[in-house]
Amino acid sequence: MNENAAPLSPGVHTIDLDGITQRYHIHGTGPVCLAHPGGPGVFWEYLRMPAVERHLTMVYMEPIGTGGSGRLASHPNGYTRERYTKALIGLLDYLNLPQAYLLGHSHGGFVVQHCALRHPDRVAGVVLYESSPLTGPEFMAEAMANVQEFSHRHADNPDLPEVVQAFQATAAISNDAEFTAAVRGLLPAYFADYWGREQEFAPMRATVSGCHISGFDEDQGPETIDDRETLASMTVPAMVVVGRYDVICGMRWARELSKLIPDSRLIVLNDSGHFGHIEEPETFAEAVAGFVASYPGAPGSQSSMRS
Repeated sequence: MNENAAPLSPGVHTIDLDGITQRYHIHGTGPVCLAHPGGPGVFWEYLRMPAVERHLTMVYMEPIGTGGSGRLASHPNGYTRERYTKALIGLLDYLNLPQAYLLGHSHGGFVVQHCALRHPDRVAGVVLYESSPLTGPEFMAEAMANVQEFSHRHADNPDLPEVVQAFQATAAISNDAEFTAAVRGLLPAYFADYWGREQEFAPMRATVSGCHISGFDEDQGPETIDDRETLASMTVPAMVVVGRYDVICGMRWARELSKLIPDSRLIVLNDSGHFGHIEEPETFAEAVAGFVASYPGAPGSQSSMRS
């Protein structure tokens, strides 16, 4: 790691934003896209997109509270969308980018749609990848129905009880080890056909990890998300990407996002669950690259933009 490297040079970078360490990773070439991982709390490595990097300069953030980035004094509380958005804007400022594309996966989708709604002048376009317009009881009821359907499809699989147990354990997570164990346990349900392609996906399952981050703000109040009334005001180009077999941020929410956001583009990956960039990497990359190419005049779309 070269601390004196140019901000958009390939490799790992560690900077200070308002007294909090922010680490990010640069891979690829082309228009600049900041990628925000999910969880919250899952380490960034799972989101690496080599196929997309052939088209875009990917800036993979390690969100505050995870990996090599700093922790808030209120850790594990206080990691609200507003706090993550502040980090996104701070990184854009550091990179000297008037605008850039934002890609948010899962919980990261909640973050980047929040950023796009509040700072449209800084966003060239947004990719909402396995996101949703809301969280809360309705969201969880839909997810549990999808998990039930997954269980019916795999009722004869001897590994199914381990996955169900992992879902049941999520409510009691209180530390990093429990969080990592739960993520690895439930992961087969997040793929369209994990057991049919287990040799391919098992390495990712064995290495994915993260930090326990609560769903509470600094005052220990829950952060419930509902953007349904504001998404109609989104003015930046938007693309919604969903895997047909995603159990957590599935088809229902993708269709609703696309319906609510003016002129948005909906991409359905028919052979994917929650990880289309892993399950169908070329199709995913073509969709993202095609979306960016549709807006060549956007400030964030200039070639490479390296310092």
